[in-house]
Amino acid sequence: MVKIRLQRQGAKKAPFYHIVVADSRTSRDGKVIEKIGTYDPMTDPSTIVLDKEKLEKWIKNGAKPTDSVKSLIERAK
Repeated sequence: MVKIRLQRQGAKKAPFYHIVVADSRTSRDGKVIEKIGTYDPMTDPSTIVLDKEKLEKWIKNGAKPTDSVKSLIERAK
């Protein structure tokens, strides 16, 4: 099953996330199919950058966003 989820990047205590499409069986920071955005919680307010066309394409093809990504999508609109 394909999921849209966060991939952690950045230094210790300074997280930065890529919003990626990945197989649900791979590890959190493992192989990804496609990168569709970024999320930076360290800025004020948090920075969310999404490629809406790629997001819609993957959701239409059956990819399921995780709960955290769902909330980011809602905040980005």
